Amino acid sequence: MRKVWWVGVLLGALLVAGCGDPGSDGGSDQGAPPAPVPGDPTDGASPTTRGRAEADRDARGERDGRNGPDRRAGTGKKDRPRPTTRPKVLYLGDSLAMENQRVLGTLVRDQLGARYTSAPYSGTTLCDYLEGTGKDSLVPDKHKAATLVRELRPDYVVLQFWGNAWGYTPCMEGITYDKAQGRYFSRYAADARRLTGQITDAAREAGGKRPRVVWVSQGPDPMTPDRVRRVNALYRQQAAASGDLVSDAGKAVSPAAARHTWVEKLPCTAYERAHRAYCTEPESDRTALHRSDDPLHFCLAPTTAKSRPCPVPSPGIRRIGQAVADTLRAQETR
Repeated sequence: MRKVWWVGVLLGALLVAGCGDPGSDGGSDQGAPPAPVPGDPTDGASPTTRGRAEADRDARGERDGRNGPDRRAGTGKKDRPRPTTRPKVLYLGDSLAMENQRVLGTLVRDQLGARYTSAPYSGTTLCDYLEGTGKDSLVPDKHKAATLVRELRPDYVVLQFWGNAWGYTPCMEGITYDKAQGRYFSRYAADARRLTGQITDAAREAGGKRPRVVWVSQGPDPMTPDRVRRVNALYRQQAAASGDLVSDAGKAVSPAAARHTWVEKLPCTAYERAHRAYCTEPESDRTALHRSDDPLHFCLAPTTAKSRPCPVPSPGIRRIGQAVADTLRAQETR
């Protein structure tokens, strides 16, 4: 029955997104709907200009009340010493990064004083951010990882990709987890090496220091838990091979004793109890990580016609964002 239900959810997502033109707007502020699987075949990016505009707005104390993270999210500044430098952080990824981007931006700016730029695209995987993929990519050339590294010279490139297991993006050339697991993992590992290499080369070409790549590990997959284990293992292997970092953000949305067991709800944390918007069921001391109709995304707002940063307080998003911010802060305060 779970498989029947999952097929229904997936078909619904494809029907909603089937009319999209991936990347047709060249990175406009409008994207396609975040389907119930991270990585839907949509247009939809958060361009670098948006990240810069938000940084400028934050500096003036302004905030978009509709789409910005709820101020009740807090920052934990009293508990976390702020680094003396102002690192540059570049955040790239798929629909999970799309929904996370504003919360992560607020956390790293407030807790690290970071200069932050985000450019996620729904429906993508690692190959979309590679240079040389041309029309087969959902990411336009101006937002390729190497292009942004040359332009921005970041200290950190944070990569958050669930793994696009169903071949939504053309650059995967139809390689899917269900039909060709060996080819899927081999291709994913090769793309991780290529992307790391292009980031390294771009930094050298720009005359700057190489940024540290931060691979964000994923939370449990409700249908193919072994796939996420192996994708996360690929991230660890690549980070070890190139001297980079892994932020185990997926652990923050997993049961304490079962890292790869999917659950819809978890016990509230101390932070969530103190900020009631983040403890969705205070009477039972539990909080929702997912909507009941979307087992993989973490935004608790309903799906809309265009993908967007999550507009409501969402415990899973804040847990992931804080885990990434903690990884960066640990590096900056060493």
